Amino acid sequence: MNVPSSPTRSLADGHTLPGIGPGRAHRIRARLRDPQFWLRGSALLAFAIVVTAFALTSPLFLTVANLANVLQQSVVIGLLGFGLTIVLIAGGPDPIRGGLDLSVAANLGLCAAVFAVTQRDGYPALLSVALTLATGATVGALNAVAVIALRIVPLLATLTTMNIAAGFELVLTQNTPVQANGTLLAYLLRDGPFGVPHLAYALLLACAAFTVLVHETPFGLRLAAVGAHRDAARAAGIHSARYVAASYVLCGIAAALAALASAALLSGSSPGAGDNLLAVVAAALLGVVFSRRLVPTIPGTLCAVLFIGVIVNGFQLDNLSSYYVNGVEGVLILFVVATTAIVRRRHGRSSAYD
Repeated sequence: MNVPSSPTRSLADGHTLPGIGPGRAHRIRARLRDPQFWLRGSALLAFAIVVTAFALTSPLFLTVANLANVLQQSVVIGLLGFGLTIVLIAGGPDPIRGGLDLSVAANLGLCAAVFAVTQRDGYPALLSVALTLATGATVGALNAVAVIALRIVPLLATLTTMNIAAGFELVLTQNTPVQANGTLLAYLLRDGPFGVPHLAYALLLACAAFTVLVHETPFGLRLAAVGAHRDAARAAGIHSARYVAASYVLCGIAAALAALASAALLSGSSPGAGDNLLAVVAAALLGVVFSRRLVPTIPGTLCAVLFIGVIVNGFQLDNLSSYYVNGVEGVLILFVVATTAIVRRRHGRSSAYD
């Protein structure tokens, strides 16, 4: 006599649920056993918990005006984070010899100084923008020369470039704020559709553009191949040095775009742009947790930037000291570095025995 199988057998027992084929059930079991799945899910859950907590403590938090303000205040860190993410993708996961650009925040300061000074001296707005973009790209190219031609480890190379950029900024501004205004900056601050400032739309537009470039084009695929499997990329005929150099130049251009956003928010150039470095590093590294395979991605970085922006905004609405923000960012960096290292080691061991 045939005994009907129990409909309550679990996936862990090796059985399938009604309506789920064996192939799909195997994929579900594999996903549930994957630490990366739980790490990513925990990050999304933490994001949801933070949003819910601030929504309960402040009635202003979920208003359209406040959420638009979060986007606008996140644009500088977001653009810098996109640039650093591109360097991380091309450079690979090695913490010493992999992709890193510690000069990105100082590059922003120098670019903002160039824009503000040229505007103060009466240059046309388009020329000021062109010089700003050229400055950012030049600093990125200097990083590329130091890393590729001179073979200096990125940590030291970009640290040196950071000091060079900061020094030139001091020369241009004499360590004082430089006021700038004009139709371009006014337009960036003006509200667009739905009462959302153009700067907020600029962040989303930049995210879309960098996502297409880095994740949807042959250039982006080669960039990822160079970072993840450099020897294989060379064997396939990909000139890895060119793609690493391009990542630093693109990071410099992203810093220049962030400088324009910063000039709009601050009405010019102001000393202290290097203070953004910790937030940028936190956003780029935390973005790894929001990606599907624990790798740097532009959408993941956007999620991390908004996560940090929500925390900062929530602290402001709840009248909590902004001094806590740096501590939170440091904890996030430590959490991401530690957990991703553990997950990758476990994944490596399991792969070795499979």
